[in-house]
Amino acid sequence: MIAKIGRGKSLFGALSYNHQKIEKENGQIIHTHKMMETPDGTYSIATLCRSFESYLAANRNTEKPVLHISLNPGPKDQVSDEKFRAMAAQYMLEMGYGEQPYVVYKHTDIERTHIHIVSVCVNEEGRKISDKFEKRRSMAVCRNMEKTFGLLPVDNKEEKQSEGMVFHPVDYTKGNIKSQIASIVRYLPSYYKFQTLGEYNALLSLFNITAEKVEGELHGKLKHGLVYFALNDQGEKCSNPFKASLFGKNAGFAQLELHFAECKENAKSNDTRNKVKMIIAEVMKAARNEKEFKNLLAMQNINIVVRRNDSGRIYGVTFIDHNSKTVWNGSRLEKEYSANIFNNWWENGRKPEIKNQEENNIASNEKWAEAIPPSLPPRDIFQFLERSATNTTNEGSPFIEVTGELFPEAPGDDYQELSFLGQMKKKKKRKPGRQT
Repeated sequence: MIAKIGRGKSLFGALSYNHQKIEKENGQIIHTHKMMETPDGTYSIATLCRSFESYLAANRNTEKPVLHISLNPGPKDQVSDEKFRAMAAQYMLEMGYGEQPYVVYKHTDIERTHIHIVSVCVNEEGRKISDKFEKRRSMAVCRNMEKTFGLLPVDNKEEKQSEGMVFHPVDYTKGNIKSQIASIVRYLPSYYKFQTLGEYNALLSLFNITAEKVEGELHGKLKHGLVYFALNDQGEKCSNPFKASLFGKNAGFAQLELHFAECKENAKSNDTRNKVKMIIAEVMKAARNEKEFKNLLAMQNINIVVRRNDSGRIYGVTFIDHNSKTVWNGSRLEKEYSANIFNNWWENGRKPEIKNQEENNIASNEKWAEAIPPSLPPRDIFQFLERSATNTTNEGSPFIEVTGELFPEAPGDDYQELSFLGQMKKKKKRKPGRQT
């Protein structure tokens, strides 16, 4: 079992996030502890807030007093509501929050049923409950609970993977498009290096998303911004535009410009570019056609995004190396990897000659040719996705597993909660002194 602990300032935001799951019939309240009871057993956000009022009012100097915890059994674990209630109670008790008011929600919006717990980390006297060695203690509690409740143990590899994030392409047919886009664009810039908006869009295209720059004047000054769209299987826009501000700072144009500059500077001091070039050169020598080229790149954890115009001519090529988490426009990487080179090869049959490299840098043609089965399937985890103005070849649904401490539904770190928090701050500014 994996536990994720988040802290925030907005109780309203944390409760609203969970209640939206209830409204969409993807969640329900299965347990409350030291909370005000209601005659019919149903709870509104306002009713739940009242149970925490005295604790928050007594808060002395804790900046983020709201707790938002998720407990996540393994996908193969079958957990009843009764067991979920017992698990929540034991976890809160052993983590030092057993005497706090809290509400437990069960979420069923993804295949892995899990629970969220909303509480506060200040006691009735307003003092913060200690969170020293919290991560270590939480891991120990989870291991004990696996034994107590008969859950499948999480080995070191699974635990390491659980600390990362799996980015899934947006599926416009499932609805909640804004939430799907948010789970991707808020995190990609933290892990991938790209130097232009074009390279960023090439990366986004793997997840059925595109970003467009918008400009306008505000108080006589020219302002730049971004809007995001979901794409369908043909690479066409299939959603309303979503302003970048909905998804947090990292998704905005100003922050991305800083990211572009930082990545450009970092590229000068490392040899990632040369390593990517060597891999592409090896593959170009070995591959006999477009399909083999893409498949061999996929085996090396590299995607290629190819842009074709209405007549089928290639006008753009971008390489995405998931090993180094870098994105490279072909012509910026090297003129030998520009769109014209690949157009002449794949459309006109003129395979480029690769410059001779040192033997220890470039493998021989024979070595690579032997590695190519007659019909090599793409590597599942890094499938190629090609976008075209009029046609798209989608050889499977790609996804990328990114290591790092991220969680698609990170408690206290959800775009909806941030939005609610922003609204509450605005209300405070308009009416100073009013409690919210």
